[in-house]
Amino acid sequence: MRISAKADYAVRASAELAASTDAGPVPAEALARAQQIPHRFLEAILSDLRREGIVASRRGAGGGYVLARPADKVTVADVVRAVDGPLVFVRDVRPSDLEYEGAAASLLHVWVALRVNVRAVLEQVTLADLAAGNVPDAVRRLTDDQGAWTSP
Repeated sequence: MRISAKADYAVRASAELAASTDAGPVPAEALARAQQIPHRFLEAILSDLRREGIVASRRGAGGGYVLARPADKVTVADVVRAVDGPLVFVRDVRPSDLEYEGAAASLLHVWVALRVNVRAVLEQVTLADLAAGNVPDAVRRLTDDQGAWTSP
């Protein structure tokens, strides 16, 4: 599975907003600077997040972006889906919509299992978790094995 730059930037900017909830609206420039995200790219991402109800924008002096819902109600999966669509897809098709024949027929089970596991992680972690510097224990335990940090 590959996480796009767009999804990575969207989650990082959203986590920054979650950490800034008491500060009021945060200008896009400040989010871009805080997370070292190209400003123009971030503006397009924020537009996607606004359209999907993850963030809201405030105009005028002191304007900027805020989360549209409480940070503990927005998961990483919500943010990734808002900018990239389905979490796992094969050749731009949802695994459940694929059909394979012959020796590859059981491959469908692998793709669906992958989707289930990606969901199990990304739907468990909220923006509030990220802003607090924590992830749920079940997710953290997945990273306890040294092999999780190295490439095969």
